[in-house]
Amino acid sequence: MLRKARSRTLPNWISRMLFNVRSRLHVRSRFSQYNSGCSEINSLTRRNFKCQQPLSTFLNCKQAFHLNLHQESRIIMSIVRRSLWSSANKIRRLLTVSAIATANVHKCFNGLEQFMLAPPEFRRDRLYDCYDNDDDYVQDIFVEKFTNTQPTVKREPSQVLSFPSERPHDTGVSSDIGSDTDSNSPIQDTATANAEWLTGTHDTAIDSQFGPIGSQFHQHISQHVGGPLPQHIADEPSYFYILTIYISYMILIAFGRIRDFFGKRLKADNYKNYKEQDGYAALNSDFDNFYFRRLKTRMNDCFSRPITGVPGRYITLLDRNSSDENQTFHLTGSETTTLNLSSYNYLGFAQSSGPCADDVHASISAYGISSASPRLDSGTSNLTVEVEREIAAFVGKEDAIVFSMGFSTNATSFPALMGPGCLIFSDELNHASIRVGARLSGAMIKSYKHNDVSDLERLLREAISQGQPRTHKPWRKIMVVCEGLFSMEGTIADLPGLCQLKKKYKFHLFVDEAHSIGALGPRGRGVCDYFNIDPSKVDILMGTFTKSFGANGGYVAANEEIIQKLRVTNAAMHYGESTAPPVLMQILSSLRQITSTAAGLVRLQRITFNSRYLRLGLKRMGFIVYGHDDSPVIPMMLYHPAKLPAFSREMLKRKISVVVVGYPATPLLTARVRFCVSAAHNKEDMDRVLSACDEIGDLLDLKFSTGIMGGIEVFSRDGDPHDLKATMHSGSTQKPAPPRWNLEAVLANGVSDAKGRLN
Repeated sequence: MLRKARSRTLPNWISRMLFNVRSRLHVRSRFSQYNSGCSEINSLTRRNFKCQQPLSTFLNCKQAFHLNLHQESRIIMSIVRRSLWSSANKIRRLLTVSAIATANVHKCFNGLEQFMLAPPEFRRDRLYDCYDNDDDYVQDIFVEKFTNTQPTVKREPSQVLSFPSERPHDTGVSSDIGSDTDSNSPIQDTATANAEWLTGTHDTAIDSQFGPIGSQFHQHISQHVGGPLPQHIADEPSYFYILTIYISYMILIAFGRIRDFFGKRLKADNYKNYKEQDGYAALNSDFDNFYFRRLKTRMNDCFSRPITGVPGRYITLLDRNSSDENQTFHLTGSETTTLNLSSYNYLGFAQSSGPCADDVHASISAYGISSASPRLDSGTSNLTVEVEREIAAFVGKEDAIVFSMGFSTNATSFPALMGPGCLIFSDELNHASIRVGARLSGAMIKSYKHNDVSDLERLLREAISQGQPRTHKPWRKIMVVCEGLFSMEGTIADLPGLCQLKKKYKFHLFVDEAHSIGALGPRGRGVCDYFNIDPSKVDILMGTFTKSFGANGGYVAANEEIIQKLRVTNAAMHYGESTAPPVLMQILSSLRQITSTAAGLVRLQRITFNSRYLRLGLKRMGFIVYGHDDSPVIPMMLYHPAKLPAFSREMLKRKISVVVVGYPATPLLTARVRFCVSAAHNKEDMDRVLSACDEIGDLLDLKFSTGIMGGIEVFSRDGDPHDLKATMHSGSTQKPAPPRWNLEAVLANGVSDAKGRLN
């Protein structure tokens, strides 16, 4: 009898298999139209079946099947009812929001323009006829004081600097600049300038916001020479030097941990915010908090230095000191004027006098300070519409939309463009605003190697062939996001390679031109202008007004359909404040100077020459410098945590303000100083920076370049640096020596060499 009973009862694994197979087949055949509900129920059934005891010990397979089928049917019908009700609510809310948004957009763009007409002084023709000809404007651009102090558009300069009417076409060094590039005079001029600034005898009121150009040869056009973009090869110090970096961080972390160990026990009140209290976990207990307390505090005096006045060519710092190891600071009441290489003032429009300042002063009397409303309520003025129209024409797009903050431009645009089921390919060194916006969108994010088109193609092929995870459905949308000019690396995006991939794999391309707009290209129109690529090949162009226009905020330029969608669905349009009218006028005035005056072209060519001249000089002296040659951002590597504040303090002693960058903005091992070059600087300023870097580089032992990134010197330090090209073309097998040019050779050959193709 026992054997017969056992034979009638199926084994547990067979009953599970039969139950799963029969239930799945039956449910799919009867409820195939509810695929989402079926998949959810099947997963619930399998999970419940595994958690319970085997049904075969209580019921036979037929009873178990009918029982679970009845339960599944009830659950499926409840899910279907909930889904239909939820879909109806979503459709109702979508129609309501669309109706409200459409009414607001119609109100903003049709109603307000009739009541907010521009006064006569802001009409386009008055902005362009304030000078009789372009030569007067070129001369007036360097004048700091005007006889007419009223905020009007018409100006009469009190002092005029004369320049040659025509620029020679040859690229060689002529006799006109022989004295400027003489091997003896640059050192004497630089030493004299440093002595004047160190002693405080320099007249800081003259040319403090925009320096006069020393020669017309100190200009260069920002344009790609053709061919593929040169691959950025990062130089590295020796392994011994890298080992000392690890040892330095180990010592700092070890001493910090020891101090925390004893401090939590001997001075518990000082650590109460870092320990659990009354069952609440501490919010400040991660490594970032430890880094800020024990490592960054040692160099807090190098960050967030308070300033006063205009951050132009020179910047005035408020002196301060600390009596508690940089925990708090106290102002001493004195000021220090320094050469400014720390501000994003690419084209030098951060001025308190001049055409832009006069236009902004006049706009305050006409429009006030603030719109006091979001864009979709009453925050869209005729200035806003004019700026959007001018920006769209400037970058070569159909339409544009402006925002009051650059970070929110990316953070709020991606959720409006992408969503679940979409795929975003992001460069691994993209800005934090791109990463935040991509995460908020809910799309899948994949990173590719920095500026590596081949790695991006490999990931594209894999993603397109595999589809979405688990379901393997095709992606709804695929977007590749990169920066036109990477602010921490100084590298330019390989836009030609990205456009070729876009044509092949049919993805959308988003380019962030926060640092490239106004700083790259013969006309200052960004990375598309730099590579001579039609802007229509890039779907979306984003940029900011902080760096090149002397204002704040950002923009997104694209086709008219995309911009109209952003105006309705972007969160910044509903909840963010609108751009202030004086800021809009600053954008409009600087933009028209770039596009319609000769002085604007002078600014574009001055920043290109300054960046190439300074970058080449640093390379030849032996420093490791990242980035491409035409980039106005020049990162020079420091590596050691102790050399980071030491370099900043030594530069401050020489009256030069710089930005040192470390963790978390960069990896722990790649600390650097970032020189931000401006069109307001001239060659004398760059010579002064090179002289200071040469002294500090020898003091802190920072010259460890191998020469693979350029500036190689052949034979010996006393040999002719120009023998390098002849040696390389002759096929010589002699190993070149690392670049260690002296300062005299760098300054004597810098002007002519910076205007050629850099190695």
